[in-house]
Parts: sequence; C-alpha cells; structure tokens
Amino acid sequence: MLVLTRKLGESIAIDDHIKIVVVQIKGKQVRLGIKAPKETRIHREEVYLAIQDSNKEASQSTQDLSQLTQEIHAAGGGHSKSGKKQD
Repeated sequence: MLVLTRKLGESIAIDDHIKIVVVQIKGKQVRLGIKAPKETRIHREEVYLAIQDSNKEASQSTQDLSQLTQEIHAAGGGHSKSGKKQD
C-alpha cells in the first residue's frame, strides 16, 4: 500500500484521469473530493462491499433457478414452447 501525506488543498493524481483533493480536515475526519470520468464508479468501501454481496446473492439465485429448471426438465416435468406439457 502506498501511503502519502497531504495537506488541506493538496491533491493526488492517479493516472491521467483521476484526481483526489483534500477539501476539508475536521478533527479525525478528512473530506476528499474526487475528480474522475463519469464512467468511473466510485463508492465508499462499505457501500462497495454491500454491492458486491448483493451481486453474489443475485448470482447464486440465478444459478439455483437454473439448476432447478434443469432438474424439472430431467424429471420429465418440462413443457413445450407452446406452454403445453410434453408427454
């Protein structure tokens, strides 16, 4: 991990497209401003982790549904495209 020291109003550049600026220091809190292209997704870490967890749960649900569908078809419970049960 790279550790840098910055004062109020100073910044950090990441590549050519991202700039992080120290905009306020108040007690133990530091307020940062981030200039980045619109397509760059920026989240606080706790929000990012919640998004990741949600994506994992959604992915698992999709996998479970796919597996259930396969099991139904394997058991002969499938339907034709017309919606009528196959014999």
